[in-house]
Amino acid sequence: MRADAKKNYESLLAIAREVITEQGVDASLRDIARRAGVGLATLYRHFPTREDLLEALLHKALCDLIARSETLSRDHPSNTALTIWFTEATAFVHVFKGVVDLMAKALADPSSALHEDCKNLRKAGAVLLRRAQQDGVARTDIDGEDLFALIAAAGWIGDQLVFEDRADRLVNFIAVAVIGQPTQS
Repeated sequence: MRADAKKNYESLLAIAREVITEQGVDASLRDIARRAGVGLATLYRHFPTREDLLEALLHKALCDLIARSETLSRDHPSNTALTIWFTEATAFVHVFKGVVDLMAKALADPSSALHEDCKNLRKAGAVLLRRAQQDGVARTDIDGEDLFALIAAAGWIGDQLVFEDRADRLVNFIAVAVIGQPTQS
């Protein structure tokens, strides 16, 4: 990729993250291109569809969360690692408003470009959960799929204006119910 094309690509991703954080996954592509200082044709040259843009943006974020689970597991006791990761995963879902639906569809569709990333994210959470369960600090009647669903539910709550002021409290409640440890808000 040429240097200017790479610069445009990186700029588009950075601006897309900002705009999607503000407006959700249905944000205006025209707005993203304008704020990045490029034409709409340039955006479409790099990302032919909205899904292509979201996939590129989310791939990196999901990979970062997966890597974060490994770091937390190595550096913290199991209950702390799980609590921090749960809180960060929920924050990710909340930052990218509307991503819960996108991730659920990706999990159900093996042909989705995000399918493997979402499966790997769910596995990363399951590893942290099993470790905490083995240490006797997390409920044993849930599994990685339940944890993933709880993250999605907590993120969805944060997306709803009527619940926005309660979101942190409810994430904390879920963390205590699952792990027995409050989040570090």
